Amino acid sequence: MPTTPNGVPVPRRVVVILLLVIPLSQIPLDIYTPALPQMVTDLDSSAAVVQNTVTAYMLGMSLAFIPVGLIADAVGRKRTLLTCLAILVVTSVGCALVQNITVLLGLRFVQGVGGCACLVLAYAIAADCYRGAKLTSVSGLLGAAWGLAPVLAPAVGGVLVQFISWRLVFGLIALLAALAVPLVVVGLPETLPKESRSPVDATAAARVLRAALRHRIFVGFVLVFGLMASAQMVFGVVAPFLYQEILGFSPAAYGAVALVVGGANLLGELTCGALAVRVGTRRLAFGAWWVFVLGALVLAVTAGMSVVTAPAITIGACLALAGCGVLCPQMYGLALGLFTRNLGLIGGVVTAACYLVVSAAMAVAGVLPENSQAPLGWLYLALGAGAGILLLVTTSARQSDSSPAEAPAPRTDRR
Repeated sequence: MPTTPNGVPVPRRVVVILLLVIPLSQIPLDIYTPALPQMVTDLDSSAAVVQNTVTAYMLGMSLAFIPVGLIADAVGRKRTLLTCLAILVVTSVGCALVQNITVLLGLRFVQGVGGCACLVLAYAIAADCYRGAKLTSVSGLLGAAWGLAPVLAPAVGGVLVQFISWRLVFGLIALLAALAVPLVVVGLPETLPKESRSPVDATAAARVLRAALRHRIFVGFVLVFGLMASAQMVFGVVAPFLYQEILGFSPAAYGAVALVVGGANLLGELTCGALAVRVGTRRLAFGAWWVFVLGALVLAVTAGMSVVTAPAITIGACLALAGCGVLCPQMYGLALGLFTRNLGLIGGVVTAACYLVVSAAMAVAGVLPENSQAPLGWLYLALGAGAGILLLVTTSARQSDSSPAEAPAPRTDRR
């Protein structure tokens, strides 16, 4: 049986449990998107307000990443994860029963707080248990499991919405989170020993945050990550209206389209993993960026030609999200690789900042007209322009594609 760096035995089931837990952070974002048009009618609301239920979840996640990470460092991983799973169960049941859009927005915000732990603590537990090549291998598995959620969830949600009710989608989220609770209680050991825990120290955390945010290359990579993640998420809230209301697709048919587009995104993620050690940073990043821009141009140009068809939208979205699939994990890895200490907190900073950027982009998407793919295409071009400028500046600032950043890691030595 393998052991942690501290000599504590690690059951092989730990990785299996983490693979089941990590998608619970993403499933609540993607599985109900086919229901958005139906929810507008049922809750007597508008498309913009209902789309903001996605933004509310994202905002809850983004604001909770750092606090949840600090609490888990202080009281342990298992207790924190179980508490957040309980929050996920209760809020999901509330979402299934809600009759008011304002209450739903509040529940979604709190649901995001619970869901964030499934992502940030899965990687923290893996880092507790493994080092070196083994940690890299386990992280790759976790990334693949997380990436499968936006591929499969809309297809499942589309079937449930068409044949039963959107409320059952939230019931399914509650059920999945509830099933994870006994697995964690029985099968997941506490991976952070008491002697390795750190009390919540606001001063030390602020020192790390200040050092990270003053690192211009780090900030550049994080912003690119946020812009590309925004493109991924915006498609999830705009596409249901394009396919179902403009093109007349059923929720199940839209779910099948989302499966195809999500597959393109997953292919990009796998491509990043395969090419990251073979292709230089700048070459890989700009190659993916051009694929993204090509997809955005397909959306904008076909709309300008009044070609509002499923193939035009799907091809453009597949290209754009394939580019995102490469850039998102690449930017995350580059940002994290600039530091040698406090990687848990730095990872929380990266993820929190990304989700804040995504939340802003989702708010913009909520007010865009949805009579064609043109607004989506122009938004993608704006996101791509920002990402391209940042990539040019940040990759030029590095000494070489393979050299580590010269900036020293932030100090968090206890006094």
